[in-house]
Amino acid sequence: MYKLKTKARSGFVVESLIDKKTSIIGMSQNVSVLKDISIYTYEAEMPLKEVFSKIASKENSGAAISHKADKNELANYFNDVLPEYDEERVYASDIKKVVQWYNILQENDLLGTLTDEEE
Repeated sequence: MYKLKTKARSGFVVESLIDKKTSIIGMSQNVSVLKDISIYTYEAEMPLKEVFSKIASKENSGAAISHKADKNELANYFNDVLPEYDEERVYASDIKKVVQWYNILQENDLLGTLTDEEE
């Protein structure tokens, strides 16, 4: 997971949120922006920032469970946070990523930037 720093001639300069190392991502590489990612629910797709907001409410803006928890524990946790998620289209690996990304953003105090259209 990276934070976009600036544009470069050949792509973008990004900073890793894990180790703070800076690197360049070329224009030919596939990049997904968090604001463009959604989670399937039974009625519609829910933007990831709303899912993060629900986790933050559950955890009082603290850290979520570890993404390394077992599959059933992660599924139960996600069901508590978002009971309407589509269990057939949202896989255990998706839940793991969402929880991991939430914790990375929470550790770096960046959850608020999602509501400001930043990340």
